[in-house]
Amino acid sequence: MRIDKYLWCTRYYKTRNMATEACKKGHVHVNGKIAKPSREVFPMEEITVRKNQIRYELVVMDIPPSRVGAKLVDIYRKDATPKEAYENKKLQEISQQHYRKSGVGRPTKKDRRDIENYLDEPE
Repeated sequence: MRIDKYLWCTRYYKTRNMATEACKKGHVHVNGKIAKPSREVFPMEEITVRKNQIRYELVVMDIPPSRVGAKLVDIYRKDATPKEAYENKKLQEISQQHYRKSGVGRPTKKDRRDIENYLDEPE
């Protein structure tokens, strides 16, 4: 089975086109080498996928016949991603929120009018 189809079947990517693009951009490695979208995948190969700032490491256990449900994904792959990768992603999100909280930034038109009305009021 092709690597892009395998990643789509095991639900790492929402569409097969997204999986193909990830392969073309060099985000997918098989046994330490960059994989083209048409590369064949065989059981017991190690795949590394870089997605959303996380480097997922998985081992191919079996080849699925077609796209499988989320509950059945573990039959076809073994997730070997270190827990530190997930923790680093969480820390990165927290630090980004600390840097600039969402919803805080330039005042909206309504905020600006409220500020002007507040400043123009006689005391």
